[in-house]
Amino acid sequence: MGKMNTSKGVPGVKIHYSFLKILTGSDLSRKRLPCMSAVSDKKGPVVWLTACIHGDEIAGVVIIQEIFRKIRRRLLCGELHAFPIMNPTGFETGSRNITVSSEDLNRSFPGDPEGSPGKRIAGIIFNTIMDTSPDLVLDLHNDWNKSIPYVLLDRHLESFPAGVHAMSRNLAVATGFLIVEDTDIMTGTLSCNLLMKGVPSLTFELGEPNRINEKNVAAGVGALWNILAHMGMVAGVNDTVIYDLPPVYSRGMVLRYSERPYSSKSGIIRFISEPGDVVKKGQPFARIVNAFGKNLQTVHALDDAIVLGHTDSSVVFPGMPITAFGMLG
Repeated sequence: MGKMNTSKGVPGVKIHYSFLKILTGSDLSRKRLPCMSAVSDKKGPVVWLTACIHGDEIAGVVIIQEIFRKIRRRLLCGELHAFPIMNPTGFETGSRNITVSSEDLNRSFPGDPEGSPGKRIAGIIFNTIMDTSPDLVLDLHNDWNKSIPYVLLDRHLESFPAGVHAMSRNLAVATGFLIVEDTDIMTGTLSCNLLMKGVPSLTFELGEPNRINEKNVAAGVGALWNILAHMGMVAGVNDTVIYDLPPVYSRGMVLRYSERPYSSKSGIIRFISEPGDVVKKGQPFARIVNAFGKNLQTVHALDDAIVLGHTDSSVVFPGMPITAFGMLG
């Protein structure tokens, strides 16, 4: 790991910035992962923050910067480490995937030192994290257009060691965010592989991609700070993270993620419900119209739910998702 800078924020806390080499280009240029650490001389939990595993999901980069700016003078114990930009080639080009190989880095874990570029990078990230014996990893993402922030739990698998999923769920409650459990099984993600190793892990969906939304940045900083406070690493909680949600959706209830129902027609989407709105089973939430404005389909909610976000496209085809929901059923 290449050294960049070491400084002290308060007595007993060391701040360290460095790089990890991941590949060398044909022009001999080097691609590196920036790494940040804040280490107290008092023993305590070891927590990792990770961001920009998808190159167009950039809010997490700024959230990590803000957390380190705050923690410089407030870390009471333990260690906080971060990879703020895990996909530097995607970050530079605004691409979701690794540019050189078109791979989704978050489907490449736990990695393989002899594998594809994505698997090699994933292996460096995963092994570096695991070498610190982490107590928790928080992975920061962005979601669809106009999405509200929420915490995403991996779907519980029998292969998870006993108790690790429940620990993750309990920590999710401390964030003050809406909590949603995924319905898909994706075994190549960073969070799933950490859980398989017995490391609690949460995925944060922090609103829209491609730009810095300061409201969502503030919410993300507050949610992470609440977890660090819950673990005794910092003092004080941040109430600004709690969005104006109905009580049933904001008291630690775990909702089910769903992108259904899909469109059955081709056309232009006209949304009826906005992200953050509550819909009832059977309630219309979008219309599909043709080029002349004729209504082709009115799409209805399959269950009581809260709207998490809208698809990034205004044009839809049969079988495509329109809206993401956190569903009660």
